[in-house]
Amino acid sequence: MRKFVWSVLLVITGISYSFCQVKGIEKGTYLSTNKGGKIKLNLLDDNKYELVFYTGNYEIKGDSLIFIQKEKSESSFNLAFAADKKAKKIKIKFPDSSYYSFYIGTQNGTEDVVYQRLSDIKTKTDPNWEKNDLEFEIEKTNYLYLVYEDYDGKSNVCKYALPKDVSEVTITYEFAQLGDLKIGGFFDRKTNELKISEPAGKDPLVFLNEKDPQPVKEKKVIPVESQIISNWTYPGKETVSPIEEFDPAAAVVDSAAVADYTVAPPAVPLQYDFKLKIENNLKSALAATKEAKLKFLVFYSNANKTVGKESFDAFVKDQETQTAYNMYDAYNPVYDIYNYYLAGADDKKWLKNNKITNDPSILVLNGEGDILASAKSDLSDKSYQFGYYGDLYKKLQRANAFVYINKTFKNKKATDADLIRAFNRAAVLEISYDYDSDSGAEVANSTEFLLTKISSDKKEVAQTWKKLIESHQKDSKPDMYLVETILREIKNQGFTKQLFNEERVLNDTDFLSIDYILKHADKIEENRLAFNNKEGEVHNLGNVISEISSALQANTYIAQEKSFSDINKEKNLSVYKKIIALGKGNFESYSNYFQYLNNAEDATASNVDFLKEFSTYFDSNLASSSPIEKLDAMFSALDSSSSYAYDGWNSFKDYHSNLCNNAAWSVVLQSQNANFLKEAIKWSEYSLVVTKNNPYYLDTLAQLYYKDGQKQKAIETQTLAVKYLNTVTEPETAIDIQETLTKMQNGTY
Repeated sequence: MRKFVWSVLLVITGISYSFCQVKGIEKGTYLSTNKGGKIKLNLLDDNKYELVFYTGNYEIKGDSLIFIQKEKSESSFNLAFAADKKAKKIKIKFPDSSYYSFYIGTQNGTEDVVYQRLSDIKTKTDPNWEKNDLEFEIEKTNYLYLVYEDYDGKSNVCKYALPKDVSEVTITYEFAQLGDLKIGGFFDRKTNELKISEPAGKDPLVFLNEKDPQPVKEKKVIPVESQIISNWTYPGKETVSPIEEFDPAAAVVDSAAVADYTVAPPAVPLQYDFKLKIENNLKSALAATKEAKLKFLVFYSNANKTVGKESFDAFVKDQETQTAYNMYDAYNPVYDIYNYYLAGADDKKWLKNNKITNDPSILVLNGEGDILASAKSDLSDKSYQFGYYGDLYKKLQRANAFVYINKTFKNKKATDADLIRAFNRAAVLEISYDYDSDSGAEVANSTEFLLTKISSDKKEVAQTWKKLIESHQKDSKPDMYLVETILREIKNQGFTKQLFNEERVLNDTDFLSIDYILKHADKIEENRLAFNNKEGEVHNLGNVISEISSALQANTYIAQEKSFSDINKEKNLSVYKKIIALGKGNFESYSNYFQYLNNAEDATASNVDFLKEFSTYFDSNLASSSPIEKLDAMFSALDSSSSYAYDGWNSFKDYHSNLCNNAAWSVVLQSQNANFLKEAIKWSEYSLVVTKNNPYYLDTLAQLYYKDGQKQKAIETQTLAVKYLNTVTEPETAIDIQETLTKMQNGTY
């Protein structure tokens, strides 16, 4: 459907308001001078006025009306930079006393982000909170992360690329300025400004008549990423409500224990002298780019040879300096991602054949000579975009994958290996948050990069993939590129997601591809490390059993959202059973399997299948004379990508004690599970070995004892359940536990 430009008018009409009749105020339109979005004040006839707050685009999708901001990457953070090449550290200035909801993070390269709460830094630098401003230093770093955590649990997380010579960053935050309007206004004769504010008169909105000269708008620093994240967190973040009051007097600071408040690891001194190799003809430049695999070729053309050569040489020197800074003291190919070429007289024919008429012009090519992006621009305007951390590189990877898959499909001589690599190139791309923006603005001769956009036929892609999977069912050894592509596809992160931005429910081809992976699971695990470390390539293949079980679980949620909750029930159960039958049932696969079984059996109020599978898991993995030691061994063997590995030992332990209690409790509740009574007692006793004195677990065990005829033991255990009730116990549950003890004691249970 077409997009229409629409102005969202917050118009206050029909309300009479008389400004004091001061000479200088006249009817017409005034524009705000405040930072942030422009606001219009229209003074109309009959003493009416309009305030226009928002403008933008909208889309209609079904019954939904979606408003789109013009500048998606802007945030409420404002950054101002100061540069000093001699500076060893970066000074951070935050002129705001409201630090409770702000966080700052730093990141060097692809390392983990290191976060700190600003209020913690404030407490270390100014224990009594005597100053309104906050100033501190951090080590040199590539990226700065700024976070505002709102009262409703949503966090504005912004990532900024820092200039290489930055020595000082001043940060301010623009809070929402407008609410219920109770305003008045006055005209400042000295500045010709019309100022509108609430009665208190603080922080007025300032307007100028649109006929008058407008102040030059300061260029705002744009974050390279900006997201709104619910319940944002990071390792070590304390759970503190943003609205909790801070009492400086209550803060006890042990000066001997206060660590350095810098928030980044120390920078490594720059030593490596990186030099780019510039080819003197296009053929050699393309060959060098093709050989490098992960590189793109930046092709620069300028009809003014003198200016073009000077601009190109200065640009190359700057890129060498920036790349060397990232590499520190040794060559690292990860940061060497572009080759550069200056067009000469011999390239006029090539430019003509490719219909390149812009001058000057920047093109980005792959090693095959396909044009992936173009801009009518000089190099000096684009130098910041060609770094490893720039968003352009990711967009070029997407464009390159789409061009490659399109060419492969059209090539009648394409081999089986060509098809696998084509699918793989698209599948391994990072998931984009904005699929519509990759092609750039559809404007001829744009000074911004226009990305080549290729459309693919969904039916053709699906049929080609199906034939490819079918043809490999009899393979004697796995194709690791095919394995990687399959796993990305079944996790809804593969080529279908990349090409069509579509989340889908698993189909027959997906389950056939899962069979392929299960068949070769041992060989895949043997080759996984070598594949991930393949020189000149980037792979991140995890344990395939864990990957499959995670994919099945995630796809169940997608099916539920699409109201297809039972569409693959038998096929999903079949996969889990195959994994267990192969002896590949690790913790991740079992935990996902149990969750799936419980969800699938809720509708029938029966979980016999779950109890059968859980009994096998308990006997094989948990039953032991030293339960804690066995659990610890299991925890140590977790895949590093597992959420339980991240959440820690206590979470892992609690999961198993809860799992055992829940399984045992289902035997208490459901008469059809009576055959599991003896086993349920073992499970319940285990839960109390792992988590002692839990009143819920004691209640379960007591009722199992009673059903097994061990009435005295049941009463003793239920008495303990009542003893360990506390304020955390739900009131209704506490009453039930006490009533159950009474019934056991008087024989009415």
